[in-house]
Amino acid sequence: MSIPGSMVTTRQELPGFVVEKNLGVCFGLVVRSVGFAKSFTGGIRGLWAGEVPEYTQVLEDARRHALDRMIDNGTLLGANAILQVYFESSDVGQMFTEVVAYGSAVVVRPASKEQTEP
Repeated sequence: MSIPGSMVTTRQELPGFVVEKNLGVCFGLVVRSVGFAKSFTGGIRGLWAGEVPEYTQVLEDARRHALDRMIDNGTLLGANAILQVYFESSDVGQMFTEVVAYGSAVVVRPASKEQTEP
C-alpha cells in the first residue's frame, strides 16, 4: 500500500473520509550541507539583500526529501493517509541544516452518505 500525495495534509481530517485507526507519528529526517561551491557563491550573494538561490534550492530539496521519507515511514506503519503534517528545521553545527517532516499516520476509509450529510 502506498500513500498518494492527495492523502497527505496539514488538516486534522480529510473531507469525505473517516479515520478508522491512528497508527501514531510518522516522520522523515534529512540533514543537508550546502557544499563549498554553493556556500561560497551564496556567501557572496548574501552581501546584498534578496533571495540566495543556492540556499533556497538546498532547502527545497531537503524539504521534499524529508516529506518523501515521512510518506515511506507512514507506509511502513500501514497508513493510507497522513494528517497534521508539519515541517521543522534547525542548524546542525555551522555547515548542516536538518529538516524534519512529521505527521499522524492513519488508516482512512470513504465516509458513507449518512456521515457526510447534515
